[in-house]
Amino acid sequence: MDDALLGTMLASTLRLATPLIFCALAGLFSERSGVVDIGLEGKMLFAAFAAGAVGAVSGSTTLAVLAAMGVAIALSWMHGLACVSHRGDQVVSGVAINIIASGLTVVLGIAWFAQGGQTPSVSTAVRIQPLFPQAAASLSGLPWIGSLLGEGLLSHNAMVYLALALVPASWWILFRTRFGLRLRAVGENPQMVDAAGVSVTGLRYTALALNGVLCGLAGSYLVLAQSANFSANMTAGRGFMALAALIFGRWYPVGALWACLLFGFLDAAAIRMQGVALPLIGEVPVQAIQALPYVLTVVLLAGFIGTAVAPKALGRPYSKDR
Repeated sequence: MDDALLGTMLASTLRLATPLIFCALAGLFSERSGVVDIGLEGKMLFAAFAAGAVGAVSGSTTLAVLAAMGVAIALSWMHGLACVSHRGDQVVSGVAINIIASGLTVVLGIAWFAQGGQTPSVSTAVRIQPLFPQAAASLSGLPWIGSLLGEGLLSHNAMVYLALALVPASWWILFRTRFGLRLRAVGENPQMVDAAGVSVTGLRYTALALNGVLCGLAGSYLVLAQSANFSANMTAGRGFMALAALIFGRWYPVGALWACLLFGFLDAAAIRMQGVALPLIGEVPVQAIQALPYVLTVVLLAGFIGTAVAPKALGRPYSKDR
């Protein structure tokens, strides 16, 4: 692999892994508090629609991101209303969010914009641009280091670096703060937290609010950084990949990061390998290459969901009467 290809693959891996990192961290806060979140896919999808619609109409990046976060927080709190306040089935509620988002985004897109469920393209001024646009050109003369630094690490927009920075920040919040201690305790032993005079419901709703913020960032990234508009089901299973990465990482931020980078690398490799003939095999069908990240999702879920130790109260509604 030459240095130019190495830099390009690193850059593509980071870009494609960014929404997965946001979404995996969203699931981390929710599930560490004891609330199963199957609805990551739906929240990210609805957030992408909100970002695309508001960005196209208002012409403001800030409003687009805020709209995406607001919609995702509302869906997270709706999940909390069903599962935390009324002790409903958390898996069923998450699946319902996915179904609602998949259908309602298309219906609203057709009703508002009459473009087959898509939103109009956002302008270049609304899209999030790279922070260091001249870095790749200025470092191109340096072999290896120039490609890795310029193209691989310095060619990204602020949301890529924000996603990477949120990994150690999430670790610090969960494992070095009083709030994080209480949040993890709610996911392990909510009776103990309640006996200490701390609101279990309040902590879980706070975790779901953080979950919504991160899902909103993931959805807005898809529209404002990767694509130029919203299209139907554009998340393409990324929410489930993030959930698999969270389980593979054993509900730890750094472990989830490595799994997300693996998914991003496979996605980047799938794009790179389309139309390439391999020795002794020939040209691999495009469908087989595109299926690689999804196959890995199934493998990780099947192989690690039984061995990973989840928070003890995960998926169990809490009631003072019990």
